[in-house]
Amino acid sequence: MRILLAEDSAVDRHLIGGHLKEWGFDLLVAKDGAEAWKLLQEPNAPELVVLDWMLPHIDGIELCRRIRAAGTQVGYTYTVLLTGKDGKDDLLEGMQAGADDYLVKPFEPLELRARLLAGKRILDLQRELVDTRESLRMAATYDSVTRLLNRGEIVALLDRELARGRREGRSVGIILADIDHFKSVNDSLGHLAGDAVLQEVAKRLKSDLRIYDGAGRYGGEEFLLILPGCDMGTVMRRAEKIRQLVSAEDIMTPRGTKRVTVSMGATAAEGGNTSVEAVLNEADTALYRAKENGRNRVEGHFRLPKG
Repeated sequence: MRILLAEDSAVDRHLIGGHLKEWGFDLLVAKDGAEAWKLLQEPNAPELVVLDWMLPHIDGIELCRRIRAAGTQVGYTYTVLLTGKDGKDDLLEGMQAGADDYLVKPFEPLELRARLLAGKRILDLQRELVDTRESLRMAATYDSVTRLLNRGEIVALLDRELARGRREGRSVGIILADIDHFKSVNDSLGHLAGDAVLQEVAKRLKSDLRIYDGAGRYGGEEFLLILPGCDMGTVMRRAEKIRQLVSAEDIMTPRGTKRVTVSMGATAAEGGNTSVEAVLNEADTALYRAKENGRNRVEGHFRLPKG
């Protein structure tokens, strides 16, 4: 683990730094508070910091305050404050400034090592909690097979884009895509092959999307694509291009290659002036027509002009 030692005394830098290296830490050294603060703002800054209270330019107390103020942006930094002050008021001031631990000089090297081991343990636990939280967020947001947004999230995104379309007076394109004869893939090649097909189709569907477009797994072998700012003509053109991308090359599976096609139903909420349920019904109706008309094709829901 990387550790930053901020100490203006050359003697203490040499002694403490030697112990830190001996204990296996990857050591960075700062001779004053300004240098320490600069190092702490760099990418991959040390998470463990040993600060002398009395530092030139920026003292250890101010560094603690700055570290805590920036904590939500750069992650947690565990700080051990070193000082010759041993009063209870000094201890309280240091802890209120944001120090995690406090060590009065002179101290035994093993005492510092014990404090640092405790800090490392806390940082490891905090990292595990962050990883667990991210895993839970991913599980709640993304489909586990395709890594696209799950049904709830893609429908919520559609709702937000329709609301934005109403505010800004612009269209939102919607495409429902369904893998043709997907059941036969599972029946003939097995579910591992079916998962491989789902993953590759998802990858191809997403490959032609813009960064602000949305893609999600809507059902078993159905996908929902959201194309903000696209009118009906644009949605039809983009759907056709995506359809061709999906069928352009066979898909590799654990049980051999498989040619896969998709049927697509497209619609557009002109100016966002429609509901989630309405546009999904329109896209679903168009998708049903694509299947009825031979599959591997795009059909659109075209509204009649008003008046």
